[in-house]
Amino acid sequence: MDIGGAVAGAGGAGFDMMSWYMEIPVISRLYFTGAFLTTAACAVDMISPYNLYFNWDLIFSQGQVWRLVTTYLFFGMFSVDFMFHMYFLVRYCRLLEEGDFRGRTANFLLFLIFGITMMTLVAPFVSVNFLGSSLTFMMVYVWGRRNTDVRMSFLGVFTFNAPYLPWVMLTFSVLLGNPVTMDVIGIMVGHTYYFLEYVYPVIADIRGWDVKRIMNPPRLLHWICGTYQEPLHLHQD
Repeated sequence: MDIGGAVAGAGGAGFDMMSWYMEIPVISRLYFTGAFLTTAACAVDMISPYNLYFNWDLIFSQGQVWRLVTTYLFFGMFSVDFMFHMYFLVRYCRLLEEGDFRGRTANFLLFLIFGITMMTLVAPFVSVNFLGSSLTFMMVYVWGRRNTDVRMSFLGVFTFNAPYLPWVMLTFSVLLGNPVTMDVIGIMVGHTYYFLEYVYPVIADIRGWDVKRIMNPPRLLHWICGTYQEPLHLHQD
């Protein structure tokens, strides 16, 4: 997989944008749509980015609770940087939803809720305004850890295995002089989720702990996703 050349093929002849859009799994499509529409609304001055950023005081003192959501939807104004953000968002959100979380929509929704909750709790201590990049980095980290044998290429210069992708991206940000706070938050939260979802159950099983899994979706999420099934009750005569 060539990170540098992956985007270039999107504009090839015969590319059907609507077909591509409808093929995106539902959760990934909803997130991408929300991010795109939020940026479009800012571009035509329907809303201002100043009404979207994360601010603890405005949220809890003035009741502007929508900022808990919009901080994950705004990735900057339309630009090349925005396009790269959308590429990584759609690609790795989709790869997770179609891969590890295939047929487990409620689990994928719990994955996003966990990430959003953890990042929201961390945000007041690190002075960040928009957390969408952190959530994307979390997706990249978890996908990389679950696809250890996938080979990747960075700008055609060198190759590496998928688990190193977030670290390569982090190093590239450092070399460009960009802030890395949001990237580090995404890696930390992604590692926490990976441990709870994939490592803890193995440890619990080996040690015979009563609680085998922590990241099981509640019934409400299954009901929202249409995957809730009533438990079977066996009656003996």
